[in-house]
Amino acid sequence: MPKILSISGSLRAESSNSELLGAAEILAPEGVRIVRYAGLGELPHFNPDLLGPDGSEPLPPAVAELDALIGEADGVLISCPEYARGIPGSFKNMLDWLVGSHRFPYKPVALFNASPRASHAQEALKLVLTTMSATLVEEAFITVPLLAKGLMAQEIAAHPELAPIVSHALEAFSAAVRQAETV
Repeated sequence: MPKILSISGSLRAESSNSELLGAAEILAPEGVRIVRYAGLGELPHFNPDLLGPDGSEPLPPAVAELDALIGEADGVLISCPEYARGIPGSFKNMLDWLVGSHRFPYKPVALFNASPRASHAQEALKLVLTTMSATLVEEAFITVPLLAKGLMAQEIAAHPELAPIVSHALEAFSAAVRQAETV
């Protein structure tokens, strides 16, 4: 059974990006498990000195937990807001911690976007993730117009126009994840 780790780039309690990922959990194809990462706000600021001069010190506990979750996942589903035309600092901090991970490269990644206006962050994410050797599954990239709608995950999952967009992307991503497992 493929396991997908979903990560919201927002720390807000009522984030449309987090609700979109919640809808993805509800709409997950049969045989696919989507697990949400909730530790974004707990990560320390990225500082290579925390790893010691030769990189031999253990990872900080919150970072080690993230690295383990990445290792257990068959794919990563990201929904990230745009702040000042870029990636939010807390989310970029998480990515910086993953740069040195031996578990992240070539991991299939899909990007969900909760606002058509957030195109700059999506482009920045593509650049950073490509640099980190992620396998971008572009046929599973979607933009769902949720800005200022205030929809909860259950409402998105039941919405006659939005649910099919999410479901189609999840099917494409699941197929790519399953294909990556056989390689």
